[in-house]
Amino acid sequence: MSRLDSFIRRLVAQREILDMICQEMTLPEGIVIELGLGNGRTYDHLRERLSDRRIIAFDRVSAAHKSSTPEPDNLVLGEIDVTAKKFFGIGAALVHADIGSGYDDLDAVNLAWLPDVTLELLAPSGIAASGVRMDHPRLQRLPLPPTVAEGRYHIYRKLS
Repeated sequence: MSRLDSFIRRLVAQREILDMICQEMTLPEGIVIELGLGNGRTYDHLRERLSDRRIIAFDRVSAAHKSSTPEPDNLVLGEIDVTAKKFFGIGAALVHADIGSGYDDLDAVNLAWLPDVTLELLAPSGIAASGVRMDHPRLQRLPLPPTVAEGRYHIYRKLS
Protein backbone atom coordinates (compact mmCIF):
# COMPACT_ATOMS: atom_id res chain seq x y z
CA MET A 1 0.00 0.00 0.00
CA SER A 2 1.35 3.44 -0.86
CA ARG A 3 2.03 5.92 1.90
CA LEU A 4 -0.72 8.12 0.45
CA ASP A 5 -3.25 5.28 0.66
CA SER A 6 -2.11 4.50 4.20
CA PHE A 7 -2.51 8.16 5.20
CA ILE A 8 -6.01 8.32 3.74
CA ARG A 9 -7.02 5.10 5.52
CA ARG A 10 -5.71 6.51 8.81
CA LEU A 11 -7.66 9.76 8.42
CA VAL A 12 -10.85 7.94 7.45
CA ALA A 13 -10.45 5.65 10.46
CA GLN A 14 -9.83 8.64 12.70
CA ARG A 15 -12.97 10.40 11.46
CA GLU A 16 -15.13 7.28 11.79
CA ILE A 17 -13.92 6.64 15.32
CA LEU A 18 -14.37 10.24 16.45
CA ASP A 19 -17.85 10.35 14.90
CA MET A 20 -18.76 7.10 16.63
CA ILE A 21 -17.53 8.44 19.97
CA CYS A 22 -19.36 11.75 19.57
CA GLN A 23 -22.63 10.34 18.22
CA GLU A 24 -23.01 6.84 19.68
CA MET A 25 -21.07 6.64 22.93
CA THR A 26 -21.98 8.09 26.29
CA LEU A 27 -19.29 10.50 27.39
CA PRO A 28 -19.07 11.67 30.99
CA GLU A 29 -19.27 15.36 31.74
CA GLY A 30 -16.02 17.21 31.17
CA ILE A 31 -13.77 18.89 28.69
CA VAL A 32 -12.10 17.42 25.62
CA ILE A 33 -8.31 17.18 25.30
CA GLU A 34 -6.55 17.11 21.94
CA LEU A 35 -2.95 15.88 22.34
CA GLY A 36 -1.16 16.90 19.16
CA LEU A 37 -2.92 19.82 17.49
CA GLY A 38 -0.90 19.57 14.28
CA ASN A 39 -2.61 21.60 11.56
CA GLY A 40 -5.89 21.61 13.51
CA ARG A 41 -8.06 19.37 11.32
CA THR A 42 -9.06 17.04 14.14
CA TYR A 43 -9.52 19.91 16.57
CA ASP A 44 -11.86 21.55 14.05
CA HIS A 45 -13.78 18.29 13.62
CA LEU A 46 -14.18 17.84 17.37
CA ARG A 47 -15.21 21.49 17.72
CA GLU A 48 -18.08 20.85 15.29
CA ARG A 49 -19.13 17.54 16.84
CA LEU A 50 -18.82 18.60 20.48
CA SER A 51 -19.67 22.29 20.22
CA ASP A 52 -21.01 22.38 23.79
CA ARG A 53 -17.67 21.33 25.32
CA ARG A 54 -14.45 23.16 25.97
CA ILE A 55 -11.57 21.71 23.97
CA ILE A 56 -7.98 22.22 25.09
CA ALA A 57 -5.29 21.42 22.53
CA PHE A 58 -1.65 20.63 23.27
CA ASP A 59 1.32 20.65 20.93
CA ARG A 60 5.01 21.39 20.91
CA VAL A 61 4.56 24.43 18.65
CA SER A 62 1.58 26.04 16.96
CA ALA A 63 1.37 25.05 13.29
CA ALA A 64 -2.40 24.94 12.87
CA HIS A 65 -4.29 26.78 10.17
CA LYS A 66 -5.58 30.02 11.66
CA SER A 67 -9.20 28.89 11.26
CA SER A 68 -8.38 25.77 13.30
CA THR A 69 -6.30 27.32 16.05
CA PRO A 70 -7.86 27.38 19.52
CA GLU A 71 -8.14 30.59 21.49
CA PRO A 72 -4.98 31.24 23.55
CA ASP A 73 -6.56 30.01 26.81
CA ASN A 74 -7.32 26.66 25.11
CA LEU A 75 -3.91 26.13 23.50
CA VAL A 76 -1.02 24.76 25.53
CA LEU A 77 2.40 24.80 23.87
CA GLY A 78 5.53 22.94 24.89
CA GLU A 79 6.52 19.34 25.42
CA ILE A 80 3.18 17.60 25.92
CA ASP A 81 4.44 15.18 28.57
CA VAL A 82 5.49 18.20 30.66
CA THR A 83 2.69 20.70 29.95
CA ALA A 84 -0.11 18.16 30.40
CA LYS A 85 0.92 17.52 34.01
CA LYS A 86 -0.56 20.89 34.96
CA PHE A 87 -3.96 19.48 33.91
CA PHE A 88 -3.82 16.16 35.77
CA GLY A 89 -7.14 15.51 37.46
CA ILE A 90 -9.08 17.80 35.12
CA GLY A 91 -11.56 15.01 34.40
CA ALA A 92 -11.64 15.04 30.61
CA ALA A 93 -14.54 13.27 28.95
CA LEU A 94 -12.40 12.54 25.89
CA VAL A 95 -8.68 12.53 25.21
CA HIS A 96 -7.68 12.25 21.57
CA ALA A 97 -4.00 11.60 20.92
CA ASP A 98 -2.73 11.69 17.37
CA ILE A 99 0.99 12.00 17.99
CA GLY A 100 2.25 8.90 16.24
CA SER A 101 5.11 9.45 13.83
CA GLY A 102 5.12 6.16 11.96
CA TYR A 103 8.64 5.49 13.24
CA ASP A 104 8.75 2.79 15.90
CA ASP A 105 11.71 4.32 17.76
CA LEU A 106 10.13 7.78 17.97
CA ASP A 107 6.73 6.39 18.90
CA ALA A 108 8.34 4.35 21.70
CA VAL A 109 9.49 7.63 23.29
CA ASN A 110 5.90 8.94 23.31
CA LEU A 111 4.50 5.61 24.48
CA ALA A 112 6.75 5.82 27.54
CA TRP A 113 4.53 8.63 28.89
CA LEU A 114 1.33 8.76 26.79
CA PRO A 115 -0.76 6.06 28.55
CA ASP A 116 -0.06 7.47 32.03
CA VAL A 117 -0.69 11.07 30.95
CA THR A 118 -3.93 10.06 29.22
CA LEU A 119 -5.10 8.21 32.31
CA GLU A 120 -4.36 11.22 34.55
CA LEU A 121 -6.32 13.56 32.24
CA LEU A 122 -9.41 11.36 31.86
CA ALA A 123 -12.50 11.40 34.05
CA PRO A 124 -13.70 8.05 35.37
CA SER A 125 -15.26 6.20 32.40
CA GLY A 126 -13.75 8.78 30.05
CA ILE A 127 -12.85 7.78 26.51
CA ALA A 128 -9.43 7.91 24.84
CA ALA A 129 -8.80 7.57 21.12
CA SER A 130 -5.30 7.19 19.78
CA GLY A 131 -3.40 6.51 16.62
CA VAL A 132 -0.95 4.45 18.67
CA ARG A 133 -1.73 1.53 20.93
CA MET A 134 -1.73 2.45 24.62
CA ASP A 135 -1.33 -0.52 26.93
CA HIS A 136 -2.29 0.26 30.50
CA PRO A 137 -4.16 -1.91 33.03
CA ARG A 138 -6.64 0.92 33.72
CA LEU A 139 -7.42 1.56 30.04
CA GLN A 140 -9.92 -0.94 28.65
CA ARG A 141 -9.73 -1.47 24.90
CA LEU A 142 -13.04 -0.95 23.16
CA PRO A 143 -14.22 -2.41 19.85
CA LEU A 144 -13.58 -0.48 16.68
CA PRO A 145 -16.25 0.31 14.10
CA PRO A 146 -16.48 -2.58 11.60
CA THR A 147 -15.07 -0.35 8.86
CA VAL A 148 -11.80 0.29 10.73
CA ALA A 149 -9.04 -2.30 10.41
CA GLU A 150 -7.68 -3.68 13.66
CA GLY A 151 -4.53 -1.80 14.67
CA ARG A 152 -5.28 1.24 12.51
CA TYR A 153 -6.64 3.25 15.44
CA HIS A 154 -7.50 2.50 19.09
CA ILE A 155 -10.29 3.33 21.52
CA TYR A 156 -10.18 2.95 25.31
CA ARG A 157 -12.34 3.61 28.34
CA LYS A 158 -10.78 4.55 31.67
CA LEU A 159 -11.56 2.00 34.34
CA SER A 160 -12.33 3.36 37.80
